Amino acid sequence: MDYTRLGKTGLKVSRICLGCMSYGTPEWRRWVLDEEASRPFFRRALEMGINFFDTADMYSNGISEEVTGRALRDFARRDEVVIATKVFFPLETEGASERGRSSNPGANDRGLSRKHILAAIDGSLRRLGVDHVDLYQIHRFDPETPLEETLEALHDVVKAGKARYIGASSMFSWQLAKALYLADAHGWTRFVAMQNHYNLVYREEEREMMPLCREEGIGVIPWSPLARGFLAGNRPRNEKGITPRAGEDSYSQRMYNQPEDWDVVDRVAAVAARRGLKPAQVALAWLLAQPGLTAPIVGATRLEHLEDAIAALDIQLDEAERKELEEPYRPHPVLGHG
Repeated sequence: MDYTRLGKTGLKVSRICLGCMSYGTPEWRRWVLDEEASRPFFRRALEMGINFFDTADMYSNGISEEVTGRALRDFARRDEVVIATKVFFPLETEGASERGRSSNPGANDRGLSRKHILAAIDGSLRRLGVDHVDLYQIHRFDPETPLEETLEALHDVVKAGKARYIGASSMFSWQLAKALYLADAHGWTRFVAMQNHYNLVYREEEREMMPLCREEGIGVIPWSPLARGFLAGNRPRNEKGITPRAGEDSYSQRMYNQPEDWDVVDRVAAVAARRGLKPAQVALAWLLAQPGLTAPIVGATRLEHLEDAIAALDIQLDEAERKELEEPYRPHPVLGHG
């Protein structure tokens, strides 16, 4: 396993981050693995040298954090792992929250107000079974809350010892730039990571966000590096997906359905066939080679998904292959900020 610093911090993370949205309860999403089925993935990830694990309070309505926390306590020492979680979305279903309420969330159970952030971090720590997280991220930008309120609350979370670092997620580059300016102006904790939407079929982040992150020393940990499995070939052209998740994932079908998107998938498959590799390995190898990229967040519901991600670290694409993969790309509307 290769390790790198998260942005310009001193924190060392594996170049593959295990995304834990797939672990929790299938009652939330049919393709999610329950706790018993999830545990081998944490064990194998640790055996392979992965030390970076990303979850969120809303995944499986809190159960993902519980499953993640128990597995990491059982299989690793706390100081061996980097735990990241996120705040913004509500926990919505019966029995979902530690508050024991079965009704829908209240008016303040979402967003990035001071009230919600301070309540949410305590809930996440209880579910994870830890006294701090290493990286606490805003899951989306909140246009309804003053940015100063959000940043000061996150600063207080860090100063209280409940998080070591803070990170942002999908937003416009001007919003991240403003957040960095305000943090510097007030002496508040700065964002050190950007969890953005970036892969071979969605490269709009290359216009402004990626250069901004490189300039400011922000670690880039993209979500959906395989376009929700689209780049791995889980959805034949003009058909529904062939895996349980792909078959019911209308969100993916809305995001990745331009004719040029399919052309990119075909290029990935062609390069993979010539090299005797899997399409997922080629798509991840391309992403890992992008300047300023720290670690893609990889989901896995089969152990071979982990093996493929690790294998991608050793794949070097030449310039001709990179051009072949990139050539079909056409501009997209902004996707993934909502």
